[in-house]
Amino acid sequence: MSEPFQYVFMQRALVAAVVVGVLCACLGTLVVLRRMSLVGHALTHSALPGLAIAYVLGLNIFGGAVVATVLTALLIGWLAKNEAVYEDTSVGIIPTLMFALGILVISSTKSYRDMSAMLFGNILGVTQTDLRLTIAIALGTLLVLLLFYKEWKLLCVDPNYAKTIGIPLNILRYGLLLLLALTVVVGIQAVGTILTNALLVIPAAAARLLTNRLGVMIVWSCVFAVLSALAGVFLSYYFGLSSGASIVLCCGLCFIICWLIRPSISLRTNPERKSKDSCCVK
Repeated sequence: MSEPFQYVFMQRALVAAVVVGVLCACLGTLVVLRRMSLVGHALTHSALPGLAIAYVLGLNIFGGAVVATVLTALLIGWLAKNEAVYEDTSVGIIPTLMFALGILVISSTKSYRDMSAMLFGNILGVTQTDLRLTIAIALGTLLVLLLFYKEWKLLCVDPNYAKTIGIPLNILRYGLLLLLALTVVVGIQAVGTILTNALLVIPAAAARLLTNRLGVMIVWSCVFAVLSALAGVFLSYYFGLSSGASIVLCCGLCFIICWLIRPSISLRTNPERKSKDSCCVK
């Protein structure tokens, strides 16, 4: 087990796995409770043109992905304010156009092998610059989540009450979209554009099966995401498997285990629980 730690690229990969796992788990819990999984899925597709254009121009691909995802998040939020276009419609329109643009750029480069890491991830290829940027984005995002934790909780649990007491819901929604866009960029390095949404949703969904307390849910989600990320990295190293696919399948295994043990936990901790979708605000 200690052999991989002898290599610098594995050390960077393991650090990146922990950082990405914690970030995706924390924000993913809010995404699951807000029923925004489709938005996360849309933003992962929207990052593709930014990655491709930055690659063609010789720029930092992380920067390109940030620009593309943030622009998409803002456009989704802006269109959703228009009564003529529903939010799910804007989620279907903008990311599809962005993904098509990304495919168009990729097809013009005639170098699909170089683009495969963008689609499927390659955490073993994380550079020192990528790792610094990943840590910086993760720390900034987690700091914002911590500072406005109560507001995020109210937004997820009881948005009507939050609006009544004067919490600016539109600002929170835009903020959540922007944080989600940045988290998608971080996750792309680990599992690629195709599987990033799985890393956001599956650990949080597994944690949701075990508890209805937001704080505890975030902790369990972090545990599942970090364990899955580390297990995926080790599987990739020892067996030559795709790192992104390995991480996501480990997340899926955590979800299956939680699903199987859920009935016994539910009966033991709260035999009179009537609502599956309520979340304790304590």
